[in-house]
Amino acid sequence: MSHGNRFLFKNGVVSPAADTPSVAGFLEAHTGAYTTTRTHKNGSELLFWERHLLRLSNSFRLLLKENPRLLFEKPKNLSTAFLELSNRAMMWDSVIRCLVNDSMRKVVPFVEKERKFGEELAIMAHLSGNLENLDHLEGGFDEGKISEVLDVHLHIGGYVPPVFGVTASAAHLAVVGRGRDFANAKYSDWVR
Repeated sequence: MSHGNRFLFKNGVVSPAADTPSVAGFLEAHTGAYTTTRTHKNGSELLFWERHLLRLSNSFRLLLKENPRLLFEKPKNLSTAFLELSNRAMMWDSVIRCLVNDSMRKVVPFVEKERKFGEELAIMAHLSGNLENLDHLEGGFDEGKISEVLDVHLHIGGYVPPVFGVTASAAHLAVVGRGRDFANAKYSDWVR
């Protein structure tokens, strides 16, 4: 996999390479909560993966409670089924961790075939609600059915770490624009 290659997976299924936007392009086009990380040690470790999963879960729960339109594409109206979903006292951390890790298990073999030995990867995990599936669910919700109303996207691309200690490769940070409405949540609407 070259630095320019990138892959987008939805619920563990790869999208055609020609249809894969940049991470910024993806986030601008899709509502939802997200987190980003990268690999380390020649692609053998994910940096702070458990922390990233917890951050994703926390962001999702906060947005679900405070502003669900930031999680669902084109919400028409939020049905009583949705209200049941948002008010359930369930183990979101465990459900989200399971969904994202399941997607990762499906995509890693594909990415490993494309990756050059020693190449690091940048990984963005994005979680959104699927209103179309929500409207078609019958018989209420349980933890098993939650996966049917959530979409997990993984955007994976090559990553070239900057050389440590070289001023030219140091990060330059500028803060512009408005802050996040929900500072504790990381969500794609803020990227726009």
